[in-house]
Amino acid sequence: MSSYASADRRSTFSIVMGYSYTIQKRFTGPERKNRKTIVMDLGLKNKVMMVAASSKGLGFGIARQAALEGAMLSLGSRNQKNINEAADQIRQEVPDATVFASTLDVADPVSIERWMKNTIEELGTIDGLVVNGGGPPPGTFDEIDDSRWLAGYENTLMSAVRLIREVLPEMRRKQSGSILTITSSSIKEPIDNLLLSNVFRSGVTSLVKSLSFQVAPENIRINNLVPGLFDTERLKELDLRNSGEWRLSLENVRKINFDRIPMGRYGDPDEFGKAAVFLLSEAASYVTGETFIIDGGKMRTVW
Repeated sequence: MSSYASADRRSTFSIVMGYSYTIQKRFTGPERKNRKTIVMDLGLKNKVMMVAASSKGLGFGIARQAALEGAMLSLGSRNQKNINEAADQIRQEVPDATVFASTLDVADPVSIERWMKNTIEELGTIDGLVVNGGGPPPGTFDEIDDSRWLAGYENTLMSAVRLIREVLPEMRRKQSGSILTITSSSIKEPIDNLLLSNVFRSGVTSLVKSLSFQVAPENIRINNLVPGLFDTERLKELDLRNSGEWRLSLENVRKINFDRIPMGRYGDPDEFGKAAVFLLSEAASYVTGETFIIDGGKMRTVW
């Protein structure tokens, strides 16, 4: 039964699965930026979460939220300086956080194998994996030669295959684990000029669905998470580029994008991180083989 303390507008309640959620206050509209932290105990304390491409953007947002939930982190990125800075930032914000940072090139099988091996040596095990990485370059069918098709295949599809392949032995040994792939809205609605993403990210989605049937009996879950437009450095760069190409102010470019999103704004990477951490946690223990969209209602497809 819920109990309420009106003095500070807090409420604490327990759900059937045994997880406690403490909600301090809900903000909407302009108040959102000043909202208080919502603390959710998802049972991730001391669980080892591996997050690829986590030095910035959505990957960092996921890592940060996992650390706030008490998870031990293994962060990977191609740039050692950037990933060390990301790890330091998390340690400063969460002083008792355990964070292992390593270079990782998701297009290199040796680099992936080394990251997995070092994570087990440093942190003892693997409980969760976030499959993440930069998308393939733009281009139409007539512009893409064989070398670019092969590069897109290696960087987008095979990187996911290899990351998942490397964690499965440890998860199977433990008979538990959760895997989350970060994909693209192109898997639902193909994007003009992003043919490689349309093709290979759809392949990752099919991989996840197919694999979910095989690993579910071993108590291993695997899902996809699809981001919309989030306020990251990458999106700021795209908006600046569009500002020049469209000959519009940056403010007007953002307004055009906001008008296409029913919630009227870009997402906060922390919002994406919270959704990802929920799916990685035991609070989502009956969820597998699914694809979730976090886009403020922008996507118009029913499925």
